[in-house]
Amino acid sequence: MKRSITVMLTALAPIAWGTTYLVTTALLPAGHPLFAGLMRALPAGLLAIAMSRTSPHGSWWLKSLALGALNIGAFFPLLFLAAERLPGGVAAAVAGLQPLLVLGLGAMVVHERIRATTAVAALAGAGGVALVVLGPAAELDTLGILAAVGGVTATALGMVLTKRWGRPKGVGPIAYAGWQLTAGGVVILPLVLLLEGLPAEIDGNAVLGYLWLATAGGIIAYTLWFRGIQRLPVIAPGLLALLSPVVAALLGVLVAGESLTPVQVIGFTVTIAALVGGQFAARPRPRPAVTAAASATAPHQLSR
Repeated sequence: MKRSITVMLTALAPIAWGTTYLVTTALLPAGHPLFAGLMRALPAGLLAIAMSRTSPHGSWWLKSLALGALNIGAFFPLLFLAAERLPGGVAAAVAGLQPLLVLGLGAMVVHERIRATTAVAALAGAGGVALVVLGPAAELDTLGILAAVGGVTATALGMVLTKRWGRPKGVGPIAYAGWQLTAGGVVILPLVLLLEGLPAEIDGNAVLGYLWLATAGGIIAYTLWFRGIQRLPVIAPGLLALLSPVVAALLGVLVAGESLTPVQVIGFTVTIAALVGGQFAARPRPRPAVTAAASATAPHQLSR
């Protein structure tokens, strides 16, 4: 499959996640971010495992638990907590830190070279979303910001380990995503029971919200996301994550009636430029062509 198609399919994941903030504030019961994370992860994960009829084996029990805890078990509760305490655009914009985290972790864990162009793109993306966060109309709740930063840090490490460990041979992307969603849901479940409890009422709007999060934002998004991480340089999906704050902020303006200041508009422009430019910068460089002289000497070298 061409790289451009892989990039576009992978981009659908952060686009879907960008709707999370609007869905949370408009449809879900307030005060239950852990339950929202549970409903997004566990039903979708169990369904994926049932569809694929594939379960982890050997070391993948522990690897799936670790990846599920980072990508889902820690990320979802922090994500929904941030969504409840911050305006949608601000909560999602903190995700702009993710490319920087992925760039550093990718160099340390999977030894991907830090190119100057991708570093500039990551810095520009972080700067762009900083302009959005620091807009004068934004309400910066300390706990909400800490939750958002903690969430993107956890998922950045999860991305890098997903790249490092790959996917077991013979296991499809749906089963692989299902393992992590289920593991993440298992991590969240005791937190729901001990700290939060169940919502007193789940109306029709909440049911629609949970269904959207579990399908578009859950099994579909994570199947495409993990597949993209394994096929692309890890910084490429890290930069695509910038689509989440862009989509969330646009929905905040178009649907929730939020407003953007000129400074925030500049921030979004910089963010989009970094996202697009970073994808070109992250493309693998072609290997040098074999010269005619080298080709002529190759048989002699092989015969030695």
